[in-house]
Amino acid sequence: MSNQTGLITRLTERLAHFTARPLKVRLPEAAVLVAITQAAEPEIILTQRAAHMSTHAGQVAFPGGKRDPQDLSLEQTALREAHEEVNLPPEDVQLLGRLSDVISLHGMKVTPYVGLVPDQLVLTPCCQELASVFRLPLSWLLDDPRTHTDVIHVAGQAIYIPSYTYQEYRIWGLSALILTELLQQGLGLDMDPYRQPVGRLVHHPERPLPFQPE
Repeated sequence: MSNQTGLITRLTERLAHFTARPLKVRLPEAAVLVAITQAAEPEIILTQRAAHMSTHAGQVAFPGGKRDPQDLSLEQTALREAHEEVNLPPEDVQLLGRLSDVISLHGMKVTPYVGLVPDQLVLTPCCQELASVFRLPLSWLLDDPRTHTDVIHVAGQAIYIPSYTYQEYRIWGLSALILTELLQQGLGLDMDPYRQPVGRLVHHPERPLPFQPE
């Protein structure tokens, strides 16, 4: 078995036994799809938002978006948004499970879902929202190629989020935080957003909690 094929097997087995941490807070809901290709060298599908967008302009993100009233579940939200944004058919996604909820800078509760997709899919970005869609080799992340670590202070708690540069793309913030849990829980890497890593740290101003704890 190749190392790359082993990554898919490990990811599938570990996520089958992983219980995500839900956040019981009253915030607008969104969901994203962490789509990974079933290939000899698995790749993660990512997007870059268009420069004209009112929020997160030019940023790298997973396909996804805000829950619509007609969505029966957040899983359906993730699949619908991936279809609308990059033309990924929902029937081509083999869902492996979900990761823990995260809170965006704008006070949105985001639920990530992980799924496998065929390697030969032709994906096209929605020109109204995205500048591009690209693929990040999963194996590229295994050696922790971060350029630095962003330190976000939220209500007195330091959160350590890696920042990556892949080709012309910068991957940081919420997307990098989701990748951290994917690598930690899905592949067993020694990564923890609440433990200070080695290397250069970039500290950011204190942020208040965007919700009242229940």
